Amino acid sequence: MNPNSVIAIAAALAAMVGIGAGIGLGIATAKAAEAVARQPEADGKIMKVLLLGGALAEATAVYGLVVALVIVLLLKS
Repeated sequence: MNPNSVIAIAAALAAMVGIGAGIGLGIATAKAAEAVARQPEADGKIMKVLLLGGALAEATAVYGLVVALVIVLLLKS
């Protein structure tokens, strides 16, 4: 197998982390909106937890992007 094709596959797999983060954030946002609709008085606590979870999910997506860029830029040479 060609080394360049292996690098491309590895970078694509690392970049797919962003898909998981996007799906997770969408589900979390939907559930947070549901929870606020059910208990409006707890909206402050719910939003804090949602923001913390969203930040962690986005950090995972950024790590996947960095790994994909490292694979493409450093291993290709």
